[in-house]
Amino acid sequence: MLAAYAAKFDADDPIAALEVGERPEPEAPDGWVTIDVRATALNHHDLWSLKGVGLAEQSLPMILGCDAAGVDPDGNEVVVHAVISDPAWKGDETLDPKRSLLSERYQGTLAQKVAVPARNVVPKPAGLSFEQAACLPTAWLTAYRMLFTQSGLKPGDTVLVQGAGGGVATALITLARAAGIRVWATSRDEAKRAKALEIGAHDSFESGARLPERVDAVMETVGQATWSHSLKSLKQGGTLVISGATSGQAPMSAELNRIFFLQLRVQGSTMGTRAELAELVQFMANAGIAPHIDTVLPLADARDGFARMNAGDVFGKIVFTV
Repeated sequence: MLAAYAAKFDADDPIAALEVGERPEPEAPDGWVTIDVRATALNHHDLWSLKGVGLAEQSLPMILGCDAAGVDPDGNEVVVHAVISDPAWKGDETLDPKRSLLSERYQGTLAQKVAVPARNVVPKPAGLSFEQAACLPTAWLTAYRMLFTQSGLKPGDTVLVQGAGGGVATALITLARAAGIRVWATSRDEAKRAKALEIGAHDSFESGARLPERVDAVMETVGQATWSHSLKSLKQGGTLVISGATSGQAPMSAELNRIFFLQLRVQGSTMGTRAELAELVQFMANAGIAPHIDTVLPLADARDGFARMNAGDVFGKIVFTV
């Protein structure tokens, strides 16, 4: 079957480590099902994998990809949940020490077929295309958990979304607006600030700009470059929710004095649960919202999509059709 996979690691030029070609079809062990993939979405996780982050060399070659929407063996249209927990684990699977994501220990979704535990599929909403549904399991689920599980935000509050443009940031803007939260967004890029307003932000600002007032929560995926601004943007008792650090993990200062004096809360957040994915699907159906897609390409042209993400010229998700 056709697949996009990591054949080696290259920390300096991850695209050089990407191969697009034939791989064996997956075999589904007991309790697993094979999904015929119709659409699959790209994440920064896939670029990090090509650099050798979070992926063991003995696992190569590894089919990349965490996101997929497709058809199960019974003909049902489904969305794949990418977090694979130990079969004996009970409760929130993101807290399972033995958990992994598709494309870390098990072959991923950038392929014509993917094998997953039967418990890791949820029905695809009828109102979303396969391309739209494929955007949900990583970026949109991450955003949903950040907003509705980790932040403490409620309708009427104000949230700052750092780094408008990426998949998680665009999801945060849309979901927060639909939930009655006032949304502010930042970006270095004027065009991305304008797009943030188009998709639901109430206002947008240049990265690092002084805000009109402090906010109840900040959604942080950029990390090092925006850390200080995120902390300074919070009102007393506010919450910073961080789910990524695309600009680096070592800010100039942790600003511990600010955190304890203003009683700020720093909350880590990783992916989400299958139950939260089902809630997200229902929320989107009820609110009449859909993911924002930057580019749709055939899987055979996966290299072009990876290069586009690596260059950073993206607003929304890059999706491959199968």
